[in-house]
Amino acid sequence: MAACSFFFDAEPLGEPAMPAQDACALCSKQLARDSDVFMYRGDTPFCTEDCRNHQMRLDARQAARAAARRQKHFSSATTVSGRGHRESREVPVAS
Repeated sequence: MAACSFFFDAEPLGEPAMPAQDACALCSKQLARDSDVFMYRGDTPFCTEDCRNHQMRLDARQAARAAARRQKHFSSATTVSGRGHRESREVPVAS
């Protein structure tokens, strides 16, 4: 009984193929096989530490903005009752 060669090349079910990591995720510069690759968040490649650090700063800025929006939303969810007591509605907060 002969096994089909394509059987071993098949992608496992439920596991999508990883995207090609042949270019920097920030500047799209092609990554050479003989050069260093700087990874971020597990599987995101960058051509230099500068590109990786720039992406990290962008992500930190975006996270700070999202936190500020959540805080603003939380603050606006707090109301004052007729007796002067502050009442608060429960608002989900991502951690």
